[in-house]
Amino acid sequence: MASTKITVKSNGSLKVEGDFEIVDMEGNFYGLEGREIISICRCGLSQNKPFCDGSHKGHFEHDAKAFNLPPRKSVN
Repeated sequence: MASTKITVKSNGSLKVEGDFEIVDMEGNFYGLEGREIISICRCGLSQNKPFCDGSHKGHFEHDAKAFNLPPRKSVN
């Protein structure tokens, strides 16, 4: 099975590494040119969305600390 790791970086992007594909809403593939590590923008300031271009520096604060989500809501 393919393995993908996503790291939430403090004050920054989502680092995606491993075996992955990225598609748009229509299912079209982004050309990643063989990259096995990319960064996805979380701040909305990148000129290269959905990819991070470093525009967040000094403009985005988030202390990335892992936590447990609440239990899933049951559907009746």
